Amino acid sequence: MASEMSSEMSSETATAWAERLAGLGLVVQCRVASMLREAFLAGTNSLSETVAEEGGDRIYAIDRHVEPLLESEIANWPDECFPLLLIAEGLGADGRKRIGDPDQPLRYRVIVDPIDGTRMLMYDKRSAWFLAAVAEDRGEATSLNDTFASVLVELPTTRQNLADVFLTNRHQPTRGVRVEVGREPAALESGTPFPVRPCQTPDLQDGFATVSSFFPGTRRLAAELAERIAEKAGMVAAVPNLFDDQYISTGGQMVQLMTGRDRCVLDLRPEFNRILGRSGENRFIESHPYDLAGLLALKQAGVVVTDPSGNSLDAPLDVSTGVGWCGYANEKIRSLVEPVVQEFLRGSG
Repeated sequence: MASEMSSEMSSETATAWAERLAGLGLVVQCRVASMLREAFLAGTNSLSETVAEEGGDRIYAIDRHVEPLLESEIANWPDECFPLLLIAEGLGADGRKRIGDPDQPLRYRVIVDPIDGTRMLMYDKRSAWFLAAVAEDRGEATSLNDTFASVLVELPTTRQNLADVFLTNRHQPTRGVRVEVGREPAALESGTPFPVRPCQTPDLQDGFATVSSFFPGTRRLAAELAERIAEKAGMVAAVPNLFDDQYISTGGQMVQLMTGRDRCVLDLRPEFNRILGRSGENRFIESHPYDLAGLLALKQAGVVVTDPSGNSLDAPLDVSTGVGWCGYANEKIRSLVEPVVQEFLRGSG
């Protein structure tokens, strides 16, 4: 269960944190948009060069251009934000950077994925997402369920001049704002609000239901489960009536659920690795807690979210833990799909 926020954490403070994180995301958006335009006009693929492997994932050149921006922007935040622990891939092996007076106790932990969906964005194929969340410091036990504000900021392709921002805190439902790309934090004030509401359809008919199979290594199991769900739901037909969308971005998948475009998303790669006998460094790539920094926004939008076992989803605030998750647009979709998932995992494991 989520921890209660301290009594002094007001709605105004939580809202200010959500807007602060969104502002950071918009600065990143502006930087990324500029880099993409320059690369596009120069006709180069330099942003897709591999530069390192850290935090359980591969780091590309486009990532390295953004990481220093986080620290410089956070340094300008108000004094009441510090000391804080910044948690993000690209900050070395442990993905941590303390910011503020080293002699004072930590006040907050901020987890960020500066570019979630790098692989699609660096080839200008599809938007990536800036993800961030903040929790009051509870030591090493601080987890995703302790976060009290969360944002997702779209990092668009060169073909877009508008982008979406989602922000929330524990006191409010998730709100969406469509902004003009390149205006940085001012864009949030002048943006156009839009409704954030998951799909209310009670079945999978003519909808998107995705079992994540982004990369080789776990695709066979993902395909078997996807077929099993389609069969059990009566969705196997000569004329397709159930669709799949492999959006290589956890943040992107969350947005699809929040905005009613997807009925369910199942990312079970940690379970698939377990079934295949892979552990430690032999695991094929999985989602990590920074990929799920938008979890609070997903929940506050009304999406039903569980772990692969059907329990409340939670994870430590680190860059190495593998996290599986299931997102359902509504409880009726969950009741339709979850029993198939549980039967499949039991039978395969």
